[in-house]
Amino acid sequence: MSTPHISAEMGDFAKTVLMPGDPLRAKFIADTFLQDVRQVTGVRGMLGFTGTYEGRPISVMGSGMGMPSIGIYSYELFSFYGVENIVRIGSAGSYTEKAKLFDTVLATGAVSESNYARVQSGFTGNITLPSAALNEKLRASAAKQGIPLIEGNIHSSDVFYRQPSDAKPTYWEKLRDEDGCLCVEMESFALFANAQVLGKNAACLLTISDSFVAPGITTAEERQKSFTDMMKVALGAEY
Repeated sequence: MSTPHISAEMGDFAKTVLMPGDPLRAKFIADTFLQDVRQVTGVRGMLGFTGTYEGRPISVMGSGMGMPSIGIYSYELFSFYGVENIVRIGSAGSYTEKAKLFDTVLATGAVSESNYARVQSGFTGNITLPSAALNEKLRASAAKQGIPLIEGNIHSSDVFYRQPSDAKPTYWEKLRDEDGCLCVEMESFALFANAQVLGKNAACLLTISDSFVAPGITTAEERQKSFTDMMKVALGAEY
């Protein structure tokens, strides 16, 4: 049973799906880490794969950029394919010196100015939460592999290019100082909202790819292929 955006059949996806934004990162994970891999969807170039990792079934699929995109794909996976867990694995820009280039962040909440949850379900809050149980599994995986995690709220933004402003503090500084946001990305608020509405589980691991407070930026190739710590944490969790 395909959907308008996913060409897979029921049973093609594992109960747990790892979801990078970039479909080429999904292919890299499948080719590098999974065994017995098969492609299960590719509508609009949004690649999805299912295989095994250390004998356990697992899937990986791109989400695209932004909340509307991950909102569609995660909703369809949860609602029509029997998926129970989605772990976003993405990149983020740091708002603080605590989170440095290539550090791995585990989100404990997603703060947003987005209307996604209000329109989708009537939820009017500005923060959505991940699954506590999933986060605990990810912590255990990281500890077992000796991979440090930085934990805290993240900012899920609808806007990548924001017009400059002379206001002080800046928009992002207020999010850091008032809401405790460590970094910014563009998807997790919607993912967590879908999981809450549908009674499913979602979490988010991020690799810092650039920073608002320190020099340095990762290349497109590094973002596609080099964020392996977060991949290993997500793959190693016992779902």
